[in-house]
Amino acid sequence: METTNKFRIRVRMFGAAAAMAALLPLASHAADTYPSRPINLIVPFAPGGGTDISARLLASELGRKMNVSIVVDNRPGAGGQIAADYVARAKPDGYTLLFANSGMLAINPWLYKLHNDPAKAFEPVSMFSDLPFVLVVSNSLKAKNVQELVALAKAEPGKHTFASSGIGGAPHLAGEIFQEATGVKLAHIPYKGGGPAMTDLIAGRVDMLFASVLETVAYVKGGKLRAFAVTGDKRAPVMPDVPTLDEAGIHNAQTGSWTAVLVPKGTPKDIVDKLSATIREIAASKSIEDKLTSQGAVAHGSTPEELAKIAADSRARYGKIIKERHLSLN
Repeated sequence: METTNKFRIRVRMFGAAAAMAALLPLASHAADTYPSRPINLIVPFAPGGGTDISARLLASELGRKMNVSIVVDNRPGAGGQIAADYVARAKPDGYTLLFANSGMLAINPWLYKLHNDPAKAFEPVSMFSDLPFVLVVSNSLKAKNVQELVALAKAEPGKHTFASSGIGGAPHLAGEIFQEATGVKLAHIPYKGGGPAMTDLIAGRVDMLFASVLETVAYVKGGKLRAFAVTGDKRAPVMPDVPTLDEAGIHNAQTGSWTAVLVPKGTPKDIVDKLSATIREIAASKSIEDKLTSQGAVAHGSTPEELAKIAADSRARYGKIIKERHLSLN
C-alpha cells in the first residue's frame, strides 16, 4: 500500500510539472503576439493642447509600428489626476497607456492629495519629448534683455508681475525657479489656463510669462511679444536668435516640461520593454524629430530606467522649490 501511494504521489508531481512546462510556451507566445487588439492611450488634458498634439503624433506612429489601432482617449481634469486614476485601476496588460507630463509625476505629488502615488502606481515606459519654455515679456516692459529685466526687478522688488497658466503648474514653477536663481522678487498672477494669461500679457496687464515655444512663437514673430530666453539647455530651432538662460547669464534656472508614457504597475516586463523600444525608435526618427521641432518640442526617447531617474530627480527638485517658496494651492 505504501509503495502504491508513493507511486501515485510521484505521478501527480510529474503531471503538475508537465502541465507547468506546457504553459511556458503559451506565455512566451502571448508576449510575442502583443499587441493583438487596439491599445488605449489616455491623455490627461483636453484635445487641441500641446500635450494632446504630441500624444496624437505618437499614437499615429505607434499604431503603424505595432500594426494595431491606438485609440486616443482624452480625460481632462484635476491637474491630470482623473486620467491617472483611471489608468492606475486598469488591467496591467499593456492595453491601457498613460501619456503623462512632468507636472503629473514631479509636481502634483507635492501639491495634491493623490489617490495614487505615481512612483508606485505606474511602470515607466519611455520619455517622448522635452518641452522647454520661453521667457516672454510685454512690449511695454522697460527692459531689452534678461539682464536688464533682473536689474529692473531688483530695483523695484515686488512691483513687476509674472503670469502663469495656474498655481502649481510647470510654468508657475519656472517663474519661482527664476526668482531663486536671480534673487529678484516678482508678483505671481495665476490664470485659469495659458490662453487668458497670454491675452493679458499681450495687452500689457502683466509683465512676463513662461510658456511653451508652441504657444509663444507666433506672437514673438508677429511682434506682439518679446522673447528674452529659452529655459532649455539648447536654443529652440524655431527661435534661433533667442538665447538660453545660461547664455543670458542666468544659471541653475533650466526648466520646462516633458512628456512620457506609463503603464499600470504590474504590467509584464517584456511588454514594457517592447513598448519602450518602439517609442524610442519613433522618437529617434527624423520625421518625428522634425514634427516635434515645429511644435517647439525636442524628441527624447528613453529606457524605463532612465525615465524613472528623470522623474525622481524632477520630483526632488520641484519638491525643494515648493517647500522653500512655501507654495500651495490654497
